[in-house]
Amino acid sequence: MVRNLLFLLLILPLSSCSGQELGWFILSPNNVDGLTNLKFLLSGLTTTVYISVISIIISMILGFVFAIPSLAKNKFLTFINISYVEIVRAIPLLVLILWIYYGLPIMTGISFSPFVSGIIALSISESAFQAEIFRAGINSIKKAQWEAGSSLGLTFYKRLRLVILPQAIKNILPALGNQFVYVLKMSSLVSIIGIGDLTRKANELVVSTYRPLEIYTFLILEYLILILIVSYFVRKLERKLKVDGNN
Repeated sequence: MVRNLLFLLLILPLSSCSGQELGWFILSPNNVDGLTNLKFLLSGLTTTVYISVISIIISMILGFVFAIPSLAKNKFLTFINISYVEIVRAIPLLVLILWIYYGLPIMTGISFSPFVSGIIALSISESAFQAEIFRAGINSIKKAQWEAGSSLGLTFYKRLRLVILPQAIKNILPALGNQFVYVLKMSSLVSIIGIGDLTRKANELVVSTYRPLEIYTFLILEYLILILIVSYFVRKLERKLKVDGNN
């Protein structure tokens, strides 16, 4: 299926568009200009990966922290948890990026670089989804596991860390992997505030070459390959955890 998808993505742009000749030479490594353009486009890869990895790590920490109150059986803490999740999920990521970069300095006098602003926005937006994933994963563990930890004299947090979380992580790993892929794709929105990620590099090259079809097709392939690689390692980790669990 993946092979067929790659084939379609490569073949479709080769067909003529309203009789206009396509200019794949601008991305050909066989000439100086094409090689320069390729290097320029690929130079945004590091930024995209950095932003995505840092954001997913921070969002997982925030998500876990906001998932804990829902386990405390306290109505006030549960209300805080639900309110945070619902409010953050209701805010479009693009709007959040623009507000943190442009609105926050006006409101508080605190300003961040585009890179930091992008990470903050991605982390906050993603943390709401991570909170729900952790909450569902922890609640999926049977009550008997909590009682077993209690019978050993473990405190709530030790039971959570030593007994519950190792089992919950195995259950939620597919969802965490999917969210990492989601963050990789959504990181393209940070280009709106000038961060030199893959999308920003493509936009800049389009302005100078006037070849949007060729460049954006290459951009699609960049994201596709990147996400396929991430998905491969997530599945590999899933299988390893499953085998370890069976043993």
